[in-house]
Amino acid sequence: MLARALCVQAGSAARLGDVRAGFLAAEEAASLARETGQPLVHAMVNAIRAQLAAVGGDPASEAWAAEAERAALPSGGRPVLAIVQMARGQAALCQGRYGDAYGHLHRVFDPADSAFHPWLRFYAVAELVEAAVRSESAETARDVLQELTPLGETTSSPALLCGLRLGRALLSPQDAAEPLYRAALDAVPADWPFERARACLALGEWLRRRRRPAESRASLQAACVIFDALGASAWAERTRQELRAAGASSPRQSPAAVDHLTSTELHVAQLAAQGLTNREIGERLYVSPRTVSTHLQRMFPKLGVTSRGELAAVLGGTMTYAEGAAS
Repeated sequence: MLARALCVQAGSAARLGDVRAGFLAAEEAASLARETGQPLVHAMVNAIRAQLAAVGGDPASEAWAAEAERAALPSGGRPVLAIVQMARGQAALCQGRYGDAYGHLHRVFDPADSAFHPWLRFYAVAELVEAAVRSESAETARDVLQELTPLGETTSSPALLCGLRLGRALLSPQDAAEPLYRAALDAVPADWPFERARACLALGEWLRRRRRPAESRASLQAACVIFDALGASAWAERTRQELRAAGASSPRQSPAAVDHLTSTELHVAQLAAQGLTNREIGERLYVSPRTVSTHLQRMFPKLGVTSRGELAAVLGGTMTYAEGAAS
C-alpha cells in the first residue's frame, strides 16, 4: 500500500508540475514496488517519471516512457499507457514538434486506442488543443472540446475546467481571444501554479503576436518565475524564447545547490535537517545507518556545508516534502 500511495503522490506532483517533489516520491515508490513484486505499480511510476522528466526538460523522459510501455502493454494497463503518451506529447510540445505532440496526445482522447483514458485525458486538454492548432488539426480539437464541454458543465474538476477554458482561447478568432485568455487565467485555482503559468505563457504569446510586447513581457515573466520555481525547465526555456522574441533578456536560471543532489541524497538531507539521527533516517528509508552516513558525506561538498546544522538553511523551500512524509 505504501508503494501505491507514493505512486499517487508522485502522480499528483506531476500533474501540478512540481518536478522535485514528484521525483522524490517516484524514486521511493519505485524501490518499494520492486521489493514487493508489483510490476504494474512500477510501470506506473516509470510513466510518471517520464512525465516529470518531460516537464523538466530531461532527455531521459523517452527511456522511462519506453520502459513503462513495455511493462504495461501485455496487461493492457490503460492508465500507464495514457500517461506515457501524455509525457511524450508534452516533451514534443516544448520542443516545437507540434505534429508529433498532437499524434501522441490524441491517442489519449481516442476511445479505440489502447492509451485512451476517460479522465486522465482531462489533464491534457490544453496541450492537445495547442498541438492541434499548431499542426493544422484544429477541427479535431474543436470536436474534442465539443465532446467534453457537457462534462465541464457538470463537474468541479479543476483539470478539465482549466483545459477547456484555455482550449477555447487557443481556438478562438484572434479578435475575440483576449477576454478568453484572461478569463482562463483568472479562473485558475490558487493552488494550481503550473496551470497558472501555462495560462500566463499562452496569454503572453498571444500578446506578442498582436504586437503588444510590453504587456506580453509582464505575462511571460510571471510564467517564467513559476516554471523555474517548480523545476519545470522545459516550459521555462520555452517561455524564455518567447521573452527574447518580445525584446527582453531572460538568462537561464543557475541551478540551485540542491539540484546537484540525487533524489535519495535530497531526501536524506531533508530528514537530517529535521534533526533525525542516521539510525532514524535509515529506518525511514529502509537502509543502514552506514549508508545514510555515506550519503551525507557525499552531499556536504555539493551543498557547500560542513555540518548537519547548516542543512535547513541551504535546503530552504525543499523541506515541504520531507515534512509531509514525516507526518
